[in-house]
Amino acid sequence: MRRVLFVVLLVLAVGAVGAGVYGAGVYRAMYEPYKGFDGEEQFVEIPRGASPAEIRRRLVASGVVSGSRLFRVTLWWTGLARSLQAGEYRFSEPMAPVEVVDKIARGDVHVYPVTFPEGLTIADMADIYETRGFGPGESFVEAASDRSRIVDLDPEADDLEGYLFPETYALPRGTPAGTLVDLMVERFRATYAELRPQGPREGDLTMRELVTLASLVEKETARADERELVASVYHNRLRRGMLMQADPTVVYALVRAGTYDGNIRRSDLEIDSPYNTYRYPGLPPGPIAAPGRASLQAALEPAESRYLYFVSRNDGSHAFAETLAVHNRNVYEHQVLYFRRQRLEQQP
Repeated sequence: MRRVLFVVLLVLAVGAVGAGVYGAGVYRAMYEPYKGFDGEEQFVEIPRGASPAEIRRRLVASGVVSGSRLFRVTLWWTGLARSLQAGEYRFSEPMAPVEVVDKIARGDVHVYPVTFPEGLTIADMADIYETRGFGPGESFVEAASDRSRIVDLDPEADDLEGYLFPETYALPRGTPAGTLVDLMVERFRATYAELRPQGPREGDLTMRELVTLASLVEKETARADERELVASVYHNRLRRGMLMQADPTVVYALVRAGTYDGNIRRSDLEIDSPYNTYRYPGLPPGPIAAPGRASLQAALEPAESRYLYFVSRNDGSHAFAETLAVHNRNVYEHQVLYFRRQRLEQQP
């Protein structure tokens, strides 16, 4: 009996030592950086609702962790098995299993920058959303048609045209259109609050008028030194009850009618649309594009001028005039003569 007891105690002692050695090895492995994939980076997509076993399989297959058993022990050790989040994850440097678990539990998904320049319409933005691979453009248009997102600021809004702030947004792959639209509206609200902290005063432009005028400025010029002047022309015309006669509004009307081919003809100026400011007085019914901060600022604080007209010099700048006579001379110089010279230079 003594011999049997001795053997049992000896086996238990050896087992304990072996377990301790194994445990120490596993502990070191959980904190040892590992990189088992070729190339500079590896992406791992974790589907929504994926089990810990499925996540382990994907990470091992991608060379992010060295083995399924080690990752299972790491999940047990950290207690984060139920905290792992879905999404696309990017790995580039060697990472220890505990770091991989922490990254996924924090939802540190890879994001892609997507830029919406100033002056785009909802349809333009939908094309970018789809082209960048976030989802179908129709879903963006549908989300941007939900006026409830802006109705407290603009009760007359039919959609979010003009209220989706143009900026670069960092988004995870597959971001729902509604989430992005919410971000863009939130950014617009923040910008508007900064520019008009006290809100509109009596006699000021309403929210809708402000954004509409700013959208005209945005479409007319990209020059920082001209925005306030362009805004002053429209303010002066509004005060005098003159037609706005803004070409971008005609383009917008033609696009809505599905007849725009990239050119404006004299006959197009007669299109029967409330957005045609050659026929209908005042501002168009709503924004024709998304204005940026600078154009919103210009609409709020136009330059002090008596200008009523401006025409393109075909170099990105404009010639401004107070009278129709001067404006006609500018048109002759910068339009008629310019295109006449262009035609002569193209002749063999």
